[in-house]
Amino acid sequence: MPTVAVKLYSVFFKFLLKHRLQNRIQTPSDDNNQFGVTSRPEESIAAANPSFVDGVATKDIHIDSFTSLSVRIFLPESSLASPELDSRGQLKSRVKARSDRDSVDSNGDQCLNRRNSYGAIGTMNVGANSEQTRRSSYGGLSDAESLNLRSDSGVYRGYSPSLENCRKLPLMLQFHGGGFVSGSNDSVANDFFCRRIAKLCDVIVVAVGYRLAPENRYPAAFEDGLQVLNWLGKQANLAECSKSMVSARGGGPELKKSDVKRHIADTFGASMVEPWLAAHGDPSRCVLLGVSCGANIADYVARKAVELGKRLDPVKVVAQVLMYPFFIGSVPTHSEIKLANSYFYDKAMCLLSWKLFLPEEEFSLDHPAANPLIPDRGPPLRFMPPTLTIVAEHDWMRDRAIAYSEELRKVNVDAPVLEYKDAVHEFATLDMLLKTPQAQACAEDIAIWVKKYISFRGHEFSY
Repeated sequence: MPTVAVKLYSVFFKFLLKHRLQNRIQTPSDDNNQFGVTSRPEESIAAANPSFVDGVATKDIHIDSFTSLSVRIFLPESSLASPELDSRGQLKSRVKARSDRDSVDSNGDQCLNRRNSYGAIGTMNVGANSEQTRRSSYGGLSDAESLNLRSDSGVYRGYSPSLENCRKLPLMLQFHGGGFVSGSNDSVANDFFCRRIAKLCDVIVVAVGYRLAPENRYPAAFEDGLQVLNWLGKQANLAECSKSMVSARGGGPELKKSDVKRHIADTFGASMVEPWLAAHGDPSRCVLLGVSCGANIADYVARKAVELGKRLDPVKVVAQVLMYPFFIGSVPTHSEIKLANSYFYDKAMCLLSWKLFLPEEEFSLDHPAANPLIPDRGPPLRFMPPTLTIVAEHDWMRDRAIAYSEELRKVNVDAPVLEYKDAVHEFATLDMLLKTPQAQACAEDIAIWVKKYISFRGHEFSY
């Protein structure tokens, strides 16, 4: 069973959540305002920090001038290693993962509370730590200075990478939770979680700040998720265009880095090409990760990616991770009956969230956004990417998520389910529970599975 502290916090959490949801229902919203909001005043926000705090640098980008849609990019420090040392980079990321886990173990139980899975989990062999070289930045720095991107105060000095000879990392689109009506991609809890995932998976995490309800109801959040995927493809194409145009102007070893940078700015404008993604992002290895209601958005984006096919090139969705999806249906499952009054997000609260999110004329618990098991949802499930589903023992939504995973496995999609004992909804992402051993173990399990599909070294990890 959850601890007494978790139970007490759950009571307080549900009281506040109910009050806020009822206030939003009673407050009239302007349906004609498409700009929307991506966070709430009560959210604790973590400022973007371009220094490599905890081994990850972050920046915020507003990518749509007509809406409030934004992203936060999490760039792990391992991207600064040269491509020749890529194998060392992967090794160091595993060392960091182990040291991060050990630091958690030192404050808690030495034996992590692992999940029960529908298969056996492998273990990672970690070698000795190795020193990585830094990547040079633009500007007139000497060779000695260019190896260090920090000033004496530890502040990051505007990393502007070269578009050539950079280590490429997979991309992970992350969609936060909050019942479509709260949460933020730059909240303290989401920032901590994304940093952890970026280091453990050795990926560039792009956290999506989608528009919230009731200011912007369905399908605003879902369309925002797809728009970010298209934006990643645009960034990749712009980066390739810039390389081609530099070559057409006679670019070569004698061309200065400052000239390349000026050419990109003069051609596209400073805001067109995102340098971190252009230098280090590999859109051919894109993973979707959704938390709670964000899992519904991730599944929608995965379906649209299947429908679009090569029109998304060079972006390719190779896998998705659904963490305790926000699924529901008109015919209740066993867990929806037995655990209806479960911890943090009970069924009554979630019904209020769906009423705020879905338009009144479309409200139905069997809406395609809510129930993944309705027929003719399209496209055929056999075309879906490999899907890892995370569920908690004390989550009333667990049975429908497991049923969806079973439907995927019936058509030969790799769709394992990891069920965590004594866990509650959002046990790995909620602010109070982020630093528990179980949350750390969940992130490590995600990293092991994801690396099957993003590693250049083959399926070295598997369940």
